[in-house]
Amino acid sequence: MDGETLREGIFALRTRRFGSVAECMVKRLRKYGKAKSLFHDLFDEQRGRRVEVKFSTVMKKAERKVTEETVLQCIEEATAEQRLVAFPDWKRYQFDSNIQQVKRRKFDVLYYGLFFSDCVKIFRIKKSDIKTREEGGDIGYSDKQHEGNVGEGQFHLTEKNLQIHLEKYFFKTLTYDELYQLLAAES
Repeated sequence: MDGETLREGIFALRTRRFGSVAECMVKRLRKYGKAKSLFHDLFDEQRGRRVEVKFSTVMKKAERKVTEETVLQCIEEATAEQRLVAFPDWKRYQFDSNIQQVKRRKFDVLYYGLFFSDCVKIFRIKKSDIKTREEGGDIGYSDKQHEGNVGEGQFHLTEKNLQIHLEKYFFKTLTYDELYQLLAAES
């Protein structure tokens, strides 16, 4: 396997399996331990901190909206349409990468990030810096993800706000070859 094959596989994964890849990446990168409960992903034994991991892929906004009239066309176009975005091109395309199910009371630090077509951008933010606009926050965090989900929120990374994440919360960039080496290394 090489970096390109790894990237293709990562972009093909969905939901929990995709999240597990991101958790393995952060665990190996930071040498964190297993979670102490079901409410966070990893544990920093050195600092005694609960660690949460949330990542998303970066895809250009689809050209056609799915409606009753266009549903079959959208399905047909889904495999033919090239929607991956390379990091150097992030300002040129509309994208919306959602970091969701953020439960601030359940962790101490959040590693979040974006899988671009050419690299992975990793960010790190303390829970005390995850605030709504009313609380003085700067990342667009909303504590209202779903009705009735008290204490659970989300924020979006887009071409309009990625710069603030790069300036204030950037942690590390990995190429897919570097990610492959990290994941293939013996624990």
